[in-house]
Parts: sequence; structure tokens; C-alpha cells
Amino acid sequence: MIETLEIAKAGRDLPKVVRGLKKSGSLAISNRGRTVAYLISRDRVEAMLETMEIMGNPKAMKAIRDFEAGKTKFEPVKVLDED
Repeated sequence: MIETLEIAKAGRDLPKVVRGLKKSGSLAISNRGRTVAYLISRDRVEAMLETMEIMGNPKAMKAIRDFEAGKTKFEPVKVLDED
């Protein structure tokens, strides 16, 4: 559940609110009880972008689907040392 904060309080306490994003990742900003904006931490945005990049890559998505279906064959790491 995303925490919600009234816009007036968010404005008054902005430095504290931004520091708090490191823990929560996101915060809804409301005006008179209606959500009007979201503050999202840098880490959360980077994770979202990375997820979108993976989801937009057909080869990556096929590899994930194959893994989930049990079709992926894993080799021991030591095979990387072989010439």
C-alpha cells in the first residue's frame, strides 16, 4: 500500500519526505483527499525501467518463459573454464 500525504504537508516537509522515499520507494501526494501525483525514489524508477527493458526484449522474455516452463538446461559454472 502506498502511503499518501497531503500536498501542503509534503511541501512543508519536503526534505524529510524525500529522505523517506529511500525506505518506502514511493509516496502518493493528495489534494483534498484526491491523489494528484506520486513521488518515486530513484532506485524504484531505475528498477521499473530495467523491468520495462527486459519485457521489451523478445529474447529475454522467451528465456524467462522457457525457464518458468522448465525448458532451460543449466550447466555447471566450471564449463566456462574449458577451452
